Amino acid sequence: MKKIFLTLLTLLVTLLPLATVHSHAEMQMESLVRIVHASPDASAVDIYINEEQVVSGIVFADATDYLSVPEGSNSVEIYEAGTKGEKDPLITASVNVQGGMAYTVVAANTLQKLELEILKDDMEVTNGKAKIRMSHLSPDAPVVNVGLQGGDVLFNNLSFKQTSDYKELEPNIYDLAIATADGQQQILDLSDTALAQNTIYHVLAINTASDLEVLILEDQSVMPPEVPMPSEMPKTGMGGTAASYSLENLVYTSASAVILILIGVAFRRSRA
Repeated sequence: MKKIFLTLLTLLVTLLPLATVHSHAEMQMESLVRIVHASPDASAVDIYINEEQVVSGIVFADATDYLSVPEGSNSVEIYEAGTKGEKDPLITASVNVQGGMAYTVVAANTLQKLELEILKDDMEVTNGKAKIRMSHLSPDAPVVNVGLQGGDVLFNNLSFKQTSDYKELEPNIYDLAIATADGQQQILDLSDTALAQNTIYHVLAINTASDLEVLILEDQSVMPPEVPMPSEMPKTGMGGTAASYSLENLVYTSASAVILILIGVAFRRSRA
């Protein structure tokens, strides 16, 4: 009986690390991607990733939630809403992502020049700080500076399709403005911009120069490695995620549970 007990214990010690390693590897094969519609003259669109519809009817200035996609190269197709099978896609592109990272993919420029901008999102912010970056995505707006009204420039000389580095600030309410690069003309008043602690912001300047506006997104701020990222993408709507486990991982876990039961039975018999 003691020999059987030791054999079962050895099997348990062998299987449990395998389940953990497989689960960790599975997590590393997923990335998070959110998609922004920033083409000012494009109508509502449907978005397909790897031939699966993940977003239905997203309109200008909308952004999806983070979607889970496999690590590596992913095909992205964007169609005018409801036209797949009837019309060609507005754009087809390959988006390459790294496991365990998050990205913002922007459908930018005018409809005739539609293109995808792929931006890697930050996951970390110093405790007690706010972090912010700026993207210039207005196709006909000039080179701009972004900063405090009558004060310091935070991001300077941003041209179309350019994204700044992140900058950490004290959490506060700021009177910001977008101005021409020479500082002579204010293009957009961003007074009362609230930046909260432990939060990461991505500010996108979108629309045409005459109707310039900003879209403020919060980056994914927590992606702990011990929590599995969702592996299934939603079919419709504005995002959403759901966790799943592979068959192999289920087998490892189930086998470990059975061995635990057998160890318990063997232990009770040895004491009888």
